[in-house]
Amino acid sequence: MTHATGAKGTALMTFAGIALLGSLLAACEPRPAPETASAPAVPAIVAPQSASFQPPAPPPDSARMQCVTYARAATGLDLRGDAWYWWEAADGRYGRGPEPSVYSVLVLAQGVRLARGHVAVVREVLDSRRIRVDHANWNNDERIVKDMLVVDVSAANDWTEVKFWNERANSWGNVYLAYGFVYPPGTEPDRTAALAP
Repeated sequence: MTHATGAKGTALMTFAGIALLGSLLAACEPRPAPETASAPAVPAIVAPQSASFQPPAPPPDSARMQCVTYARAATGLDLRGDAWYWWEAADGRYGRGPEPSVYSVLVLAQGVRLARGHVAVVREVLDSRRIRVDHANWNNDERIVKDMLVVDVSAANDWTEVKFWNERANSWGNVYLAYGFVYPPGTEPDRTAALAP
């Protein structure tokens, strides 16, 4: 076996080291198609919000970050740790439940493709089975992805199994297990509306 020497060998070893480090640091998988550069800009979250909830200024679209960093910045939730742990960490601190609401955070469980889970911020509730989310690092590239369609495929319509739309492949991705939604104060769903005659 020969060893690379000189500037060319050093550059090759540095590149290999950076590539290995990048793959080890990736926090939120999987790798569906990345957003294209030609896609139109998506405005900030635009949906009715509670008068009591004032969201922080979102990070710039050009920022690079993990999913948990983005969710914390976009919602003001003071939760730490891997994405899957947010469900447990929110217990007793924030509301949690099976219904999406604008600015709530969808928490995905750990799995084969999501070693650290994943979190995504709800930007719009379309109906009882469909939402649009903003999140970061979905493609393992730390990019912010906005306005991605998510569908609840659970038999009980409780958001415990979801699929994300892969725009490039023009199809739904894999089924991911989810715990539910964490609600920043003032974003809890209005459950009284469902009880009205």
